[in-house]
Amino acid sequence: MGAELTGAEIGRLLEKLDLRQKVRLLTGADTWRTYAEPALALRAVTFSDGPAGVRGTAWDERDTALVLPSPTALAAAWDEELVCAAGGLLAAEAQRKGVDVLLAPTLNLHRSPLGGRHFECFSEDPLLTGRTGAALIRGIQAGGVAATAKHFVANDAETDRLTVDVRVDERTLREIYLAPFEAAVGAGVRVVMSAYNRVNGHTMSAGPLLERPLKDEWGFEGPVVSDWGAVRSLLETARSGQDLAMPGPASPWADGLCAAVAAGALPVEVIDEKVRRLLRLAAWTGAWGDPPRDPSGTASRAPHRTGGPDGAPPARAGRGERGLLRRAVAAGAVLLRNEGSLLPLDPARLRSVAVIGPHATDPRIQGGGSAEVFPDGLVTPLEGITAALAGTARTVYAPGLPPSAVPRPLTRADSRDPRGGEPGVLVRLLDAAGDELHAEHRLSGRIVEPAEVPGAHTVEIRALFRPDRDGPWTLAVGGWGPLSLAVAGRTVLCGTFPVDSDDPARVHVAPPLRLVSVPLTGGREVELTVRRGLGGGTGVATVLAAAPPPGDAVAERERAVAAARDAEVAVVVVGTTPESESEGRDRRTLALPEGQDALVRAVVGANARTVVVLNTGAPVTLPWRHEVRALLLAWFPGQEGGAGLADVLFGRAEPGGRLPTTWPGTEGDVPVLRTRPADGVLPYSEGPFIGYRAWLRAGARPAYWFGHGLGYTTWSYESLEAPAEVAGGEPFEVRVVLRNTGARRGREVVQLYLAGPEPDGGPPVPRLVGHAAVSSDPGERAVAVVRVAGRAPARWSTREHRWVTGPGEVTLLCGRSAGDLPLRAVTSVSPALSSDLPSDPPSDLPSDPPSDLPSDPPSDLPSVLSPAARDMPETPPESALH
Repeated sequence: MGAELTGAEIGRLLEKLDLRQKVRLLTGADTWRTYAEPALALRAVTFSDGPAGVRGTAWDERDTALVLPSPTALAAAWDEELVCAAGGLLAAEAQRKGVDVLLAPTLNLHRSPLGGRHFECFSEDPLLTGRTGAALIRGIQAGGVAATAKHFVANDAETDRLTVDVRVDERTLREIYLAPFEAAVGAGVRVVMSAYNRVNGHTMSAGPLLERPLKDEWGFEGPVVSDWGAVRSLLETARSGQDLAMPGPASPWADGLCAAVAAGALPVEVIDEKVRRLLRLAAWTGAWGDPPRDPSGTASRAPHRTGGPDGAPPARAGRGERGLLRRAVAAGAVLLRNEGSLLPLDPARLRSVAVIGPHATDPRIQGGGSAEVFPDGLVTPLEGITAALAGTARTVYAPGLPPSAVPRPLTRADSRDPRGGEPGVLVRLLDAAGDELHAEHRLSGRIVEPAEVPGAHTVEIRALFRPDRDGPWTLAVGGWGPLSLAVAGRTVLCGTFPVDSDDPARVHVAPPLRLVSVPLTGGREVELTVRRGLGGGTGVATVLAAAPPPGDAVAERERAVAAARDAEVAVVVVGTTPESESEGRDRRTLALPEGQDALVRAVVGANARTVVVLNTGAPVTLPWRHEVRALLLAWFPGQEGGAGLADVLFGRAEPGGRLPTTWPGTEGDVPVLRTRPADGVLPYSEGPFIGYRAWLRAGARPAYWFGHGLGYTTWSYESLEAPAEVAGGEPFEVRVVLRNTGARRGREVVQLYLAGPEPDGGPPVPRLVGHAAVSSDPGERAVAVVRVAGRAPARWSTREHRWVTGPGEVTLLCGRSAGDLPLRAVTSVSPALSSDLPSDPPSDLPSDPPSDLPSDPPSDLPSVLSPAARDMPETPPESALH
């Protein structure tokens, strides 16, 4: 990292720039870079996507990256030291790729389980999200790379995300949705990204929240960068706290800021303030006086590598990096159920294991959308299990389901470049006459960013495709504008498809597929050719994909049942698909797709010793959960997922995860579900009661509570020591004594909740105020010290427009989840009134909750305060857990 600039130094730098030079700095030079400024010896600052990996500036499958477990998995670890280390790994990757600013972490909340981008967010709780995000920020920025807190704010769903107007009351915004961003600023985050959506009528790139609380109250001194394409107007965004419009070079600012200043519509001082913030970032990232970076953005190596004989990139991750990735898999894995202590499995006592499910050989290691990177390597669940059992037990695999009917991009496994013969495809750029301007070998039929070639009129993908079976194959081409698909020289699809969306993810990353059915012969290569015309505003992404003929679902399931029946143990891996969980769209159902529920039930019926592994980034309903003995949530586990999964299954590592989000039994049980706006408006009518708070307030029981997770030992909670009285606004500590009552060493996450008077007069609803982890050997006692922030008892006053701690008693509750809190203490809190927060109401916030806030429930509904509520229906007695 570079140096901090003083105000005087920034002032002297500004004096060297005229208005035109200043304005030029405020819009990106291209998709990922700011402009360089020779007058200041300032190079470009480079951005990259990267919540789970660092893609860099090229969307190219040959430019690989290390892939971490998804942010939900990192949050599930409840381990800030681990998350900080993960941030350090991301920083090293960013440095390797010449990236100055990483667009991570995502601090939006799991408001509804239908949210399509759950996998990229941490949790449903603002404290856990804030602490996890702050740890990731510290790790990234300790490595000399700036982190970005996004998407500010209330960008918690994908439906109509560019235009939706979220209506949220002042208290809810402060206590729930702004809180993780406040924690990020407290951690020193260098960049904040404004979201696409509106909040209470104001688009976020022009919203008053960018000034207050972000800059005025919290003291954020860095730049606010727009989400890509979110600056869609001139004066309202320029007059706001927005500082940098991305991408470039075109934007309303680039076209109009100079004229606005000249016309007197915008003071030059506003421009100067935005530039000051950018200069602070540039100085910190070391952008002064550095040699120019490679135009590809990869300073340390060429971006396009080839390796093995099949053209695949060589494995690059070192042992230490792989070790961290593998350890993170186990740390975030959540053991939801373990009847009869089926897990861990003892490899020495096994002779055969059936591994079942398409996800076992083709797992989802990451979510779809802008966060996607191309993995440096991949260990599948089948590979991890097979390696762990080598020399001791036989592994048998059965998919259990026919191949998906959704076409997938061609891969090196099923296609060859017709020109050179290497596995993969040939991509050509053609001029208007059809003459070749550029050609290159690529490894996938999904080409998000073909080469930029002057005069290019058409993108062409050609491949010798080798179907593995006879029948009607579904072939597909993805893109916008003029599209065609030819099979063996015969055109089978042709048309012009106008862009129907402004969403960058749909236009530039995942355009829709146009399908056609074509009979093909198994084992016989056939040449496929896709062409798409390039035009303004249609993007350049082009896809060539295929799906096999419909398979026999009954026969596949019967083969899986037979494999399970003949094995001592069955491991079934099920999960979501790119169509059911991805950026750009919310989920329509919480059910597992494509017959997976029926597969689980069939396998369990054939073998009672069945372990079900969930490969998902967000909650799914599990109608068979009472029928399985062991249920393990592996999330989207990153590239070492199979190895880390095997460590947990066979007891080399304890499943360390605790749920960062409440999992429902059925979709109808969920208290807060709606993600779809009506007439452009999405009311957060539930107020601050989301996640476990909503379940507690409604008196409902989920399948698995926030914070739930079993280890391979058991714990008894013995005592809670809390101060009898605390001063409002002052931090305090709570000591919790517990004992390892199991047979092996383990780790426990001790969670502390606080319940106090609700401002609306309703019954107290506990909220997380702290957590700490302990480890001990069998029979040993451990003491967890939970530190509670001074503001924890406070609530946001909509009358005073500040944090207020009222006098009175609060109840502290401690245990292992929001629904299992066996210890409690009553503490008296003296009043406190924060003096450094505003007394004037923010102009865009309604002081009162929305009119359709649910009425108060009966007074006995926060049943976590009663012993009966501590019975978790999915958790067996401690004596049964090992």
